[in-house]
Amino acid sequence: MMNRKTVAAIVLVAFAVLGVSLAATLESNWNDFLHYVKIGRFDLAKGYAQAILDGNPDPVKLKDLARQDHYGYQILRRVVEDATDQELVDVSKKVINLVEEGLFIARSNDVIVAEAVRELSVSERGKYIATRRLYNAGEYAIPFMLEAMADPSRKNEFVNIVATLPKVGRDAIRPLAASLQTDNLSVKAEVIRALGEIGYTHSLGHLKYLVEKAQSQELRSLAAESIRKIDPAAAKLPAAVLFYKTAEQYYYHTESLKPAEDADFGNVWFWDTENKKLAREPVDRDYFYELMAMRNCEWALKADEGFGQAIGLWVAAFFKAEAAGVEQMPAYFGNAHATALVYATTAGPEYLHQALARAVRDKNADVALGVVEALAVTAGEKSLLQRLGVAQPLVDALSFDDKAVRYSAAIALGLGGPTVQFPESKLVAVNLAEALGQKAADVTEPTRRWTGPLADSYALRAAETMLALAVSRNKVVNLSLAQPALIAATNDSRDPIKKLSGQVLAYLNSPDAQRAIAAMALLAGNDMAVRVAAFESLGTSAKINGNMLVEQMVDDIYALIGDGSAPAELRAAAAAAYGSLNLPSRKVKDLILDQARS
Repeated sequence: MMNRKTVAAIVLVAFAVLGVSLAATLESNWNDFLHYVKIGRFDLAKGYAQAILDGNPDPVKLKDLARQDHYGYQILRRVVEDATDQELVDVSKKVINLVEEGLFIARSNDVIVAEAVRELSVSERGKYIATRRLYNAGEYAIPFMLEAMADPSRKNEFVNIVATLPKVGRDAIRPLAASLQTDNLSVKAEVIRALGEIGYTHSLGHLKYLVEKAQSQELRSLAAESIRKIDPAAAKLPAAVLFYKTAEQYYYHTESLKPAEDADFGNVWFWDTENKKLAREPVDRDYFYELMAMRNCEWALKADEGFGQAIGLWVAAFFKAEAAGVEQMPAYFGNAHATALVYATTAGPEYLHQALARAVRDKNADVALGVVEALAVTAGEKSLLQRLGVAQPLVDALSFDDKAVRYSAAIALGLGGPTVQFPESKLVAVNLAEALGQKAADVTEPTRRWTGPLADSYALRAAETMLALAVSRNKVVNLSLAQPALIAATNDSRDPIKKLSGQVLAYLNSPDAQRAIAAMALLAGNDMAVRVAAFESLGTSAKINGNMLVEQMVDDIYALIGDGSAPAELRAAAAAAYGSLNLPSRKVKDLILDQARS
């Protein structure tokens, strides 16, 4: 038998082996996972991926393993995009998310980045390693590098930092561009040079802004030189145009402008004038591009306050940002920041038509709907039918493939009271008629842009719009095209729709229209308020169009007037309508004699 010392020794060895085994488990599981992914044995790969997750790994260590086999990691990402095995996709995505978390932790760690900046000036070996770290840190490196450059006590580091600044690459452009607002001229000069060395076009607006606005001739010359390095043709364009071009690139999610993929947010950079340093606002990736489009439009207007195109794009980008589905706008907006609709209604029709033309061209229903609703509030006939080149954006919206946009366009044009004929005018009546028939009960699969309440709202708005057109005797929008829908609506389950439909029908010179009103008034199953309103509409119809009722309907109205058991208010409404019909004297005589006492 073994003595106690022997047993103790075995236990210590066992624990030592176990410790080595546990330390090696993450690496071995990772290697096996990638191996089986590479050879297509996804059944085995899933098991090792789950083993990685079950081990609750350190994301930074997992990131290091991914970097050691970069090729294998890229294969893994492609497999996840193309695989049909949902279980493999789900578990692999969780592993990839951990790797990206590790990347983010490593590159955004203040201590690591600050130390890397200092190591640039320690030794050549240290400089090489530090440069790689700062490249990996990307935009997060820039505040520390600029702070060191501006610190008089660290001026011995200045040369090495300046040499490294452009090597951070494309991710450095957004914070560098924001830092051009610094009042430290030596730092600003080096930022200008670095932007020229990095060479991406989305810094051109900021550089040309300096050419146009900077007081220092040296800075203007440096900015002009950097522009020539990036794109010599851009030197001929105003800063406002260059900002606008960048804004459009953001609006359309140009690949070169994407935020880093290792986080679920992007950074919007600002210059903190009070503290003389960069500040970042993390924003949801789902509207990062749109917010940056808005920022560049704002800069375009700073460069040239008369550059109206930037207003139209800004409005479109704001509606697009709101449509991203993020519950809150970014913190830097502040509590007093208005919604996109408020800014749109303030902007006026000229800029709204620019935004709408873009939305129609892009088939973007969210932007189109927001802009059309703003036009419905602010625009009159002349501005509603405004042309942009050969296009009429609001008229084009009448044929949009999203019904909410079509209905809103028809409502906007109807409320605008058009007096000039246009070829698509019939679409106004057609869309209003279609909107009138929308019901909450019919919405079985609601979406963000179409819900039960919205269906009811559009029906009511369409009816109100048609009534406004009818009352004004509008000659452009032919409401007779909507007559079948209006007649059907007199049997609607919603009383307001019934009443409004009857009021619109009263203005149509049609026997069917007048008879539908009378039928609604005579139907005992209708609420008394509906019947009274229908009799009022019948009176209006009779005054405008004369009597077009069949004899039986006249007799039924006559009988109701003489029915002592009917509510007095209903009998009075029926009598008023009856009088408006201007019937032959025989009917009036009968009415008088029927009530006479012998």
